[in-house]
Amino acid sequence: MTIRVLLADDQALLRSAFRVLVDSEPDMEVVGEASDGAEAVRLAKEQQADVVLMDIRMPGTDGLAATRMISADPDLADVRVVILTTFEVDDYVVQSLRAGASGFLGKGSEPEELLTAIRIAAGGQALLSPAATTGLIARFLATDDPADGDRDPARGERLDSLTVREREVLVQVAGGHSNDEIAERLEVSPLTVKTHVNRAMAKLGARDRAQLVVTAYESGLVRPRVE
Repeated sequence: MTIRVLLADDQALLRSAFRVLVDSEPDMEVVGEASDGAEAVRLAKEQQADVVLMDIRMPGTDGLAATRMISADPDLADVRVVILTTFEVDDYVVQSLRAGASGFLGKGSEPEELLTAIRIAAGGQALLSPAATTGLIARFLATDDPADGDRDPARGERLDSLTVREREVLVQVAGGHSNDEIAERLEVSPLTVKTHVNRAMAKLGARDRAQLVVTAYESGLVRPRVE
């Protein structure tokens, strides 16, 4: 199956470079280019994109607002957003993950990293750059105001619906571990881990593994580590 990729960046030169890279792969193709967030949302629906490479800072509707719009649209439930940013430590990245992005990648990443990120996002099997993303979330949530309006009090309550094993798996997911790594740590099969992850996502209303990580931190199940 060919992965349908949408490029959203206000810099035409960068979009051209990404297009050449993506179209050079036999298992993916660029189905559209957007110079702002509103156009990205429209094209994601029109072109039935699988993955959107989304810049954060764009004129008009920015990448953060566009990510929220995609996440909130039932017709775009299968679309995965990968945030591309020049600043890898950026509060906007955390907000984007909360809004429904599957992960983030620095614009300075190697070409192979970008292609791998697209495949991972399309497969929905793992959080992008797990160690980096988890560390980023931890740093920002460590200084978050508990009264922050972005927090969802119901998330903590929904944790009560998880089984003991599902909680254990969630903690491991928040640590940035893959299904295979979790299976080895908990001495169960990868299929069992996948089942627990899917059930936790359904119970917590999480869009993907990135959302599970955010929920784990915001609910207090996992505490940010102080360096």
